[in-house]
Amino acid sequence: MIVTMLRVGLTGGIGAGKSAVSALLAARGAIVIDADKLAREVVLPGSPALAKIAVRFGNGVVAPDGTLDRPALGAIVFADTQALRDLEGITHPAIRELSDQLEAAAGPSDIVVFDNPLLIEMGQHTRCDVVIVVDVPEEVQMQRLTRLRGMSESDARARIAAQATRRQRTDVADIVVDNTGSREELARRVGGVWDQLVSRL
Repeated sequence: MIVTMLRVGLTGGIGAGKSAVSALLAARGAIVIDADKLAREVVLPGSPALAKIAVRFGNGVVAPDGTLDRPALGAIVFADTQALRDLEGITHPAIRELSDQLEAAAGPSDIVVFDNPLLIEMGQHTRCDVVIVVDVPEEVQMQRLTRLRGMSESDARARIAAQATRRQRTDVADIVVDNTGSREELARRVGGVWDQLVSRL
């Protein structure tokens, strides 16, 4: 039998618990390529992406120390759909390039998890052998964002609206992980998912 790398897309709406699932998969041996970490890396001071962002959105989104002022940029893009698209047009290609480099370093029998909240929006799900969606109802997302992260209700709704809908995510999912329960329940579910992934190698 020829053993090949298994490419797994992992996504979920903000507040759904995708990062918890990612950590559980990593603990079982998955190689995780975290798009959020890459997104921070591609806009480090001196990066081409940060320079393009400053040109498009103005120097007000760059802090005095040369780093990206995320709250200032967020206030712009989450209130303006076109501004968000422009930002994604700058950052998404740079993120994809870094992701490809990390994937190329993985071994032939590895399970590589692409942890990406915008997996669907970026079209990255089409490159995956398996797509996992971490899912909770929108009211649970709202509770987590307002109570646990301290967001205002309007900010939380804007963040949810800026992402793919639950239907758009679950329509392309091979596996849906319900994360409305306890951490222990989630760990058990992810253990079952891991067994499914290993069986695909």
